[in-house]
Amino acid sequence: MILRTLLTLGLLAAPTVAERPAITWQECPAYSDDVLRWMGLDDDRLPKYRELLGRTECGTLTVPQNYADPGGKQITIALTRLKATDQEHRLGSLAVNPGGPGGSGYLMPLDLAMTDAKLNARYDLIGFDPRGVGYSTKARCPGGKPAPAPPGPVSEELARKVYDQTVTDNQACAQSDPGFIGQLTTANVARDIDRIRSALGEPKISFLGVSWGTWLGVVLRSLFPAKVHRMWLDSMALPTPRMDVFTEVRAMATDRDFQRMAKWIAERNDVYGFGTTKGQVASALTGLRKAYDAKPLTFTDIDLTVDGRLIAEAASQPSPAWPEAAQVLKELVDATGPTAPPTIKKIFGNRPSSPPAGVPERGNQTANVAFFCNEDQGARTFDSAWNAYRERLERYPVTGEITSFFPPCAGWPLPVQTTRLRHGGSLVLSGHLYESPSPYEWTLQTRAAVGGHVVTVDDDVHGSALGVPGCFTKVIGYFETGRVTATCPGVPVPDSTELPDRSELSTTAIQ
Repeated sequence: MILRTLLTLGLLAAPTVAERPAITWQECPAYSDDVLRWMGLDDDRLPKYRELLGRTECGTLTVPQNYADPGGKQITIALTRLKATDQEHRLGSLAVNPGGPGGSGYLMPLDLAMTDAKLNARYDLIGFDPRGVGYSTKARCPGGKPAPAPPGPVSEELARKVYDQTVTDNQACAQSDPGFIGQLTTANVARDIDRIRSALGEPKISFLGVSWGTWLGVVLRSLFPAKVHRMWLDSMALPTPRMDVFTEVRAMATDRDFQRMAKWIAERNDVYGFGTTKGQVASALTGLRKAYDAKPLTFTDIDLTVDGRLIAEAASQPSPAWPEAAQVLKELVDATGPTAPPTIKKIFGNRPSSPPAGVPERGNQTANVAFFCNEDQGARTFDSAWNAYRERLERYPVTGEITSFFPPCAGWPLPVQTTRLRHGGSLVLSGHLYESPSPYEWTLQTRAAVGGHVVTVDDDVHGSALGVPGCFTKVIGYFETGRVTATCPGVPVPDSTELPDRSELSTTAIQ
């Protein structure tokens, strides 16, 4: 009665459509052919991509920097819309995110439409740069990326120096703009998506996320369960943000996939010569890693130092890169310099030049650190990280050397922010049985935490559900009908030792 009286008197204003946030639509950025080629488009695909660019709408949306202070400082979120081609049967808007954290999703609708235009038939595809990234409001921490460790094994003395520098850099980063950097959280990006939904006039929004984008999807669904329609998440992130657990489980999964690679190499001993069993291959590569750690090798014709970490990196590749990685390892057995062996020169001799002017930011390092560290609930001491690293070297003698030997959020001074996860709504989680960036265990843990339907992909390729036609067809079918199946085709293990076209390799391949 009191509330009704106040409304009648005009002392409390009822929400109106006019209060809905508004998108400012504007001209899209122009990209030269050189920029598009730099982004991976060959000349045959340029016309189709330009046609999609011609259909793309670009805009910005103002959102609170801090949702606890909605009337305070405002920031800008940049977004794109690729309207459904079948407007008569349109099902709504579908927001997309490629991962990171700190990855740009601004042009992801076009990438998806290039893969299979059917996803865009009944959905408006909504791309956006998360706060802190690309065309959205962002900050830049003082300094740059930390210098790589020198060749050879990591000593405790070096590890402590890296730890101390990480503490200094993280404190400087967080304190450079704490009001903004402290609000770079997954929950706030989820709130930004809900603002986008409201500004589009949609009662609900669907969502497609990969890698860190899966964590974003889980948080979005937990915060706004009644505002999400359908959601497919591929290559699941860890459902409890802990960088120490993140490192440990990834290391286990990397070794697990290496064991598959070692078996594959053993079955082709006549080509590679490392042994006829996976145990013999693992033993031979352990010896090769130790030999190059003891005596790193440089070449006169390319800028590369081969040490144990490079051996570990070559042994940690997804299956599409196994023929090339195995050939690299074979060539390194007898490499003495001064010039590089042919496959190594092919891979490392053509380093990318500087990008042309106008290339959009595809990932932001400051946002990457802030999103991780504002939510990291794990241990951050030197001793905990160093001891775990030494144990991994013993447990995973071939691949353990590429794991982190220091806590990346050491010294981060801003408070940890958490999100309560909830069940509810239509959700598909696709997990890849053997991949290491997003181990399959995280798919099952996420289902336990929030529910959903698990789709198992029999491969080791991160995010391949959107790249394998037979699987992407099932993704599209789910968004159109809500129906799912238990499995999805993945990327097959190579039958041949023939070296692939490097343009066709996964982005997680060597280099």
